[in-house]
Amino acid sequence: MSYRKDHQSSINENDYTQYAGNYIQHAGIDFSAVPTKKMEQLWRDTLEKGMHGLCFSMYEDGQKPGDIISKEQVNRRIQIIKRYTKWIRSFSCVEGNEHIPRIAHQNGLKTLVGAWLGNDKTMNDAEIKGLISLAKEGCVDIAAVGNEVMYRGDLTEDELLNYINQVKEALPGIPVGYVDAYYEFSHRPRITEACDVILSNCYPYWEGCDINHSLAHMQAMFGQATHAGNGKKVIITETGWPSEGGNLKGAFSSRENAMKYFINAQLWSANDNIDMFYFSSFDESWKVGAEGDVGAYWGLWDKDEKLKFIDD
Repeated sequence: MSYRKDHQSSINENDYTQYAGNYIQHAGIDFSAVPTKKMEQLWRDTLEKGMHGLCFSMYEDGQKPGDIISKEQVNRRIQIIKRYTKWIRSFSCVEGNEHIPRIAHQNGLKTLVGAWLGNDKTMNDAEIKGLISLAKEGCVDIAAVGNEVMYRGDLTEDELLNYINQVKEALPGIPVGYVDAYYEFSHRPRITEACDVILSNCYPYWEGCDINHSLAHMQAMFGQATHAGNGKKVIITETGWPSEGGNLKGAFSSRENAMKYFINAQLWSANDNIDMFYFSSFDESWKVGAEGDVGAYWGLWDKDEKLKFIDD
């Protein structure tokens, strides 16, 4: 997810009580008096405790979507991250992405597996076929049909609903959902109704939120998706903070802010039993053009697979 001028938050100051009221009591750590070394230790301690889920970063430096990725590369990265997470989220079922859920399951991890949909029907059909095939192999615990398709405007609602219903029909017993920005589930009730589970991306950074208010903002995002879901389970499928690359309004990327956000997001997730997939595992250089400078710096590990914020 990245900033788009015509896609603005529907949350304002008056909405926090309505949407975040059940969560706001977990205000997180006040870092104003926490020295950097102590923060680094808190970050490492939080990571060591483990997290519910982690988004899998596929591409090494010099690679990009469209490149075919080997089993060996996927396995190497899963070996690095598996001790820190219970679930892994993947974004596609082709071009080597199909190795992710297979190897994750082999290593005792659960999987939220996504079929990447866009405006190319041939590729969409291949993705849907791949998702169904992986699920029938027993490699899919939750199926995600599309990622931010409405946000990008790649498909109509009817087109997306056809794909969702196709997967639901093929995979009885497996929860099927659709991933998008949290507010899309309020705006698109037909899609929300079709989902077994609400898969919500929540990024205070991309709404220009100051780091000191970011946890409350994310809680409000989650609350709005929960309200739209009307009793359906809501999973935060992406949230994170970049460690460098610039700023967006009041949101500043820095190593300190990335550590603060990770610590508080994980504390809240654990305290309130929120299923959350943190974005992301590794920095990916190819994203600089797509998301500006910050796009390449969302990982907990850098592009060379070295854990960030730790001085060896």
